[in-house]
Amino acid sequence: MKQTFILSSILLALAGCTAEPEAPREATITVSGEIATLAEPAKATFLKVAAVERDKGGMLSLPGRLVWNEEKTVRVFPQLGGRVQRIAVDVGNSVKINQPLTVLSSPDYGQALADAHKTKADAVVAGQELARSRLLREAGVVAEKDWQLAEAAAVSARAEADRANRRLAGLGGEGDGSYVLRTPLAGVVVERNLNPGMEFRPDQAAAPLFVITDPASLWVQIDAGEADLASLKKGDSLFVESKQYPGERFKGVIRHVADFVDPASRTIKVRGEVPNADRRLKGEMFVNALVELPATQALRAPANAVFLIGEKRYVFVEEALGRYRRQQVEAGGDRDGWIVLLAGVHEGDRVVTEGNLNLLKFFKPAVAEKQAAK
Repeated sequence: MKQTFILSSILLALAGCTAEPEAPREATITVSGEIATLAEPAKATFLKVAAVERDKGGMLSLPGRLVWNEEKTVRVFPQLGGRVQRIAVDVGNSVKINQPLTVLSSPDYGQALADAHKTKADAVVAGQELARSRLLREAGVVAEKDWQLAEAAAVSARAEADRANRRLAGLGGEGDGSYVLRTPLAGVVVERNLNPGMEFRPDQAAAPLFVITDPASLWVQIDAGEADLASLKKGDSLFVESKQYPGERFKGVIRHVADFVDPASRTIKVRGEVPNADRRLKGEMFVNALVELPATQALRAPANAVFLIGEKRYVFVEEALGRYRRQQVEAGGDRDGWIVLLAGVHEGDRVVTEGNLNLLKFFKPAVAEKQAAK
């Protein structure tokens, strides 16, 4: 029984060796030059195509960040060193021009106050001396030279008193020696960097004691690509979208486009201004800046229709169902999933948008044969 089983196995093996080899399957795609043809056009469902069309415009979306409007913002630094005695305002308070922010005890201010008092007294004495010299000069007792010296001293004393008083007024102090830090701008206190009893010196690098701004107007800082430069012009309108307010757009205007490209990021800094009267938008929010683009005569196609071979760009143009031509194109910028085609195709041409890499792999043997023939 065992011998019969072994003999049967040997016969089957011999039969397998002498059987006719299976014929190779016929290729489903053939390539001739730049043309790829499907053997069964009805099975081209794995390929998706779209028509080349004129640019219909749309919205250019760019990342942005809201910041304070620097034209309506002031950062308050002390001009003198001292210790904080009293803080008059807090974050969120509205302030008017010249309103006190904090009161400091400052030896430097005390010295400035003493200098002002001394120069004032010197000016009074010099004025009195000048008056006596005038009387003596008229009586012929004082020489002309002495009169001129007295007049020069009086003028110098008045000038020194004016200088000291102007410095004192600029510091914004009080007669009791307290140094009052005031705001030069009306707005809202959005930042406070001091506490009671804190001591500081103006020659030390530090954050401003107060930041005051008008939040009814914000700037939006935008990073734009080089390809978007032609679409961004000073004075053009823009819209701001924030994920905090889905479905809403806030209208603004482009105020400045930088004159240089950042060498590291290859982006261009663009600044817009957005009204914010209801103060719903907040500084340091991340937003999307939208710029409306008009329709143009440029041709465009879905961006995934274009593929790269070496340094050149190509598309597959559908000449008929199951017949596709590999076509070199000149491509421009891409936006919102579309790419501008400057040359190589015509309006209405149907290009492959999905499956083009499957077609491309059949061109590799043809390229190898061409190189071997050389």
